[in-house]
Amino acid sequence: MASLAHAGATLDRVMSKKTMVVATNSGWPPQSFLNDNNEMVGFDIDVSREIGKRLGVEVSFQTPDWATLTGGHWQGRYDVGVGSVTPTKSRAQVIDFAGIYYYSPYVYVVHKDSPLKSVGDLNGKVIGVETATTSEDFIRRNLQIDAPGMPPIQYKVEPGEVRTFADSMLPFDDLRLGPGVRLDAVIAPEQTALNAIKNGYPLRIIQGEYAFREPLVVIAEKGDSEWTAEVGEIIKSMKADGTLGTLTKKWYGADYSTD
Repeated sequence: MASLAHAGATLDRVMSKKTMVVATNSGWPPQSFLNDNNEMVGFDIDVSREIGKRLGVEVSFQTPDWATLTGGHWQGRYDVGVGSVTPTKSRAQVIDFAGIYYYSPYVYVVHKDSPLKSVGDLNGKVIGVETATTSEDFIRRNLQIDAPGMPPIQYKVEPGEVRTFADSMLPFDDLRLGPGVRLDAVIAPEQTALNAIKNGYPLRIIQGEYAFREPLVVIAEKGDSEWTAEVGEIIKSMKADGTLGTLTKKWYGADYSTD
């Protein structure tokens, strides 16, 4: 890990307060959500706590809306963002990417009784996505992932209508009502879809083809390169010693920590 003595103002603040404020989500299982005891739990929560542990500080959580989390200009309200954020070219203008900590395939989800069997069957259909996410960018054909070695995005669906929702579970709530009642399909992270199915949603994933596969990054406010590098070194060490692999297996049942 990089020397703490050479870190920037954010780390100075974190170390002096002995607390790191993490911006994340509160309604995105299994990444981050409130359990029955009103406690924040999930993969991103465990990752956040491990970063704090390796810094030797406590962790507290704030749950701004998605646009605020990814929009930068935090003005010291948060020290780091751990919310499964995709590194896109537009976001690179307003936030820094500390490092990739796992990868997520995005899938096409339909009702279990839907007659739709293939990706081609989705053309002209009503597709639901969470607003201001890469799912929406993808279905509107303007997704630009900012990460080395990413293959070109292939767009194979021309929707009849795109419906957007304020959080990750609302599209599934509409889809569960029945095939074509409100939605024909949803595009979402595989982990989120599998978690919904595990929790009784009558859905299935169209097999054989991902919509796209994306890296997810821990983010930081622009302008403090030392802090961004420090967090990046911690992420590298968590990947190298197997911690990230263990945490993805815990929450997702598979190792998503490597490309």
